[in-house]
Amino acid sequence: MKKKNVANLLLASALLALTSSASAASPKETLAAFHDALASGDKARAISLLSPDIAIYEAGHVERSRDEYASHHLGGDIEFARNATRKVLRQTERIDGNTAIVWEESETTGSVRGKPVHVFGTGTAVLAKNGDAWTIVHVHWSSRKPR
Repeated sequence: MKKKNVANLLLASALLALTSSASAASPKETLAAFHDALASGDKARAISLLSPDIAIYEAGHVERSRDEYASHHLGGDIEFARNATRKVLRQTERIDGNTAIVWEESETTGSVRGKPVHVFGTGTAVLAKNGDAWTIVHVHWSSRKPR
C-alpha cells in the first residue's frame, strides 16, 4: 500500500510540475495576450500585462507609465484593435535570464471610424520576468502604408 501511495504522489508531483511549466507564458505569448486583450476590449487584462513603469514609444511620442497609457491611448488602441485584424508576419524572441526582447513585423487590415486601414507595422517589446510571469516593460511601435 505504501508503494502505491508513493507512486501516486510522484505521479501527481510530476503532473503538477508539467502543468506549471506549461502554463507559464513565454514572452511571445505574453505579447500575444496583450494584443488579444486589446482586440477583445479587455482593459484590465491588457493593463495587467504591462509593468507600472513601462515606456511606450510610438510616432515620436512617449508614454512613461502604465497609468499614463491607460488614461491616454489605451482606449484608442482598443478601438483600433477591435475593428482591425492584426497578423504577425515575422517574430523573433531572445531571452537572456529575466529579460526578453521580442521583435515583430505585422500587417493590419480593417476599417476604423469608417475608414479603411491597411498598414505594415514593426514592433520591439522588452519584457521582464517576475517569478513565472513576464511583464512588458517597453514597447516601440511604428507603421507604414503598403507600397
